[in-house]
Amino acid sequence: MLYFRLLAPSYREQLPFGIPRPQSGRTINKYLAFDLRINRNSSSRYSMAHFSRLVFLLASTGLSLGLTTGAAAQTKDLTPKYSNEFLNIGVGGRALGMGGVQVGIVGDATAGYWNPAGLLNQKHKYDAVLMHSELFSGIVKNDYAAFSMPLDEQSAIGASLIRTGVDNIADTRNLINEYGYIQYDKIQYFSVADYAVLLSYARRIAGIEGLKVGANGKVIYRNYGRFANAWGFGIDAGAQYDKGNWRVGLMARDITTTFNSWSINADEFKGVAALNDSVPSNSTEITLPRFVLGVGRTFKLPGQLTALVAADLEMTTDGQRNTLVSSSAVSIDPKAGLELGFKDLLFLRGGISNFQKMEADQAFDGKGGWRGQPTLGVGVALSGLRLDMALSRLAVEKQGGSNTNSIIVSLGYGLK
Repeated sequence: MLYFRLLAPSYREQLPFGIPRPQSGRTINKYLAFDLRINRNSSSRYSMAHFSRLVFLLASTGLSLGLTTGAAAQTKDLTPKYSNEFLNIGVGGRALGMGGVQVGIVGDATAGYWNPAGLLNQKHKYDAVLMHSELFSGIVKNDYAAFSMPLDEQSAIGASLIRTGVDNIADTRNLINEYGYIQYDKIQYFSVADYAVLLSYARRIAGIEGLKVGANGKVIYRNYGRFANAWGFGIDAGAQYDKGNWRVGLMARDITTTFNSWSINADEFKGVAALNDSVPSNSTEITLPRFVLGVGRTFKLPGQLTALVAADLEMTTDGQRNTLVSSSAVSIDPKAGLELGFKDLLFLRGGISNFQKMEADQAFDGKGGWRGQPTLGVGVALSGLRLDMALSRLAVEKQGGSNTNSIIVSLGYGLK
């Protein structure tokens, strides 16, 4: 059977034209990102108690659904790990520079991706983001667009579009003609791409100062050329609470479990499948809930400097993962980020995430132990224009006697 291998920052899949086959292991990626943002200008214990109840309600509801569905799915072997993982790559130069720590602190159009409740934090009436990124020396293209605006003083809406794909894949099955000669004009090209549309709504909770809630309805389309395609639907829910310099957030992705319905063109596989491979058939793929709890605090420093310290705890319910806290029920991956600002004009950022334990015989340098993914970033904001760049040094490991470096670069800017 013909297949290609597609990698993303936190997962590895072998995809024989529509059948996800997750594999374990650390991935080393190259990421080039480019953002365009367009902007236009236009409390108490009681509150905290309500936020705590809301957090508990979201977490307990989604977690119970996830664990129940996950247990049944794992028993029947229906749930591939890392389903729809293209939605977990991340968006935005600021976010990538801080290690993807955004759930509690996001406040622009990218909130539709990180936490829809954050749409109410944006500083301008209209906010838009465009991003183009390239992974693995340009093999994988990742594009993102978002727009958000307030409906009134109490609510806001947003829309986001994500595409991740590999284009111009050569189908060489007919390269050799019936006479045994190579015939290059028989080569056909196709694309493999994942799409997602997120429609977001956020609203302040009346009578509870600082509390905001939001939700996403998302439609997913995955296309593997003429070989297979899938449609999926899901719901995300989020909340944020602000108290003084503290900000707390909770994001529940795929809270009701997201379903992808695969349609396989079996005729394309006839005559090319390996002897030990069966022709794939139509199936349903599910994505179990994922929860992210975030907290951040802003500090005022001397000399018109500010510091924002934030951390996220990302909890998955699709079985045991290679994370710092790992179990068959829930796996937890911590993230931490820091942003230093000068006059709200210049920003220096750093973060660390994606902790994984490497065995000595699996590491290029022959050394085992826990390893994280550090990130660095800088940003400039001037009259609505924002320029962000993120740099991630994913690996400095010895392979074949030389050091191999994988670097992620993200550029972003906004226009008032």
